[in-house]
Amino acid sequence: MAGLSNVPDAKVSPLLKLALELGPLVVFFFANSRGEWLAGHFPVLAELGGPIFIATGLFMAATAIALAVSWMLTRTLPMMPLISGIIVFVFGALTLWLQNDTFIKMKPTIVNALFGAILLGGLLFGKSLLGYVFHSAFRLDEAGWRKLTLRWGVFFFVLAVLNEVVWRHFSTDAWVAFKVWGTMPITVAFTLAQMPLIMRHSLDRDEEAAKP
Repeated sequence: MAGLSNVPDAKVSPLLKLALELGPLVVFFFANSRGEWLAGHFPVLAELGGPIFIATGLFMAATAIALAVSWMLTRTLPMMPLISGIIVFVFGALTLWLQNDTFIKMKPTIVNALFGAILLGGLLFGKSLLGYVFHSAFRLDEAGWRKLTLRWGVFFFVLAVLNEVVWRHFSTDAWVAFKVWGTMPITVAFTLAQMPLIMRHSLDRDEEAAKP
């Protein structure tokens, strides 16, 4: 993405990156659980509607702030957070405008299904698109990127199905809790489970083994 060429060494510390990714979700969870308190202390928020609508509005604001901070620090926006942010704004606006929380609940389904379709669709055309996203973090051979892309593509669809099950069959509070405290641990566990594959197909490892 344009913007990083003049600051090639720009980096964000892992802790700050985690805070930028989790921050909006924590805001969403807090605002939903304390929506009535927030409405009582900040009357302007009460105009948004009930707790889930207050949470949606603050989630949109927190997402915008996270993207702005990321841009200020690196002069670039990672593709996946950018796409997710755009969908947050579109579905969040529909949620508030129509006073229907179905839109914000469907947002994770749309995002994950979109990412899954992009990754698996790329494989159909012989492109391991995950390699373009994480090439600076890992150096894998072609087979490694292909396997990793396939696994992540399927995993994104699993997350989409899980979101559909939770929001359609459980309460709003349960869905919010799952979105914040369930999806992230599942994603972290899946990521760690890919490390053996990454190690097996690492070019760095192959290069070290080839040294006399």
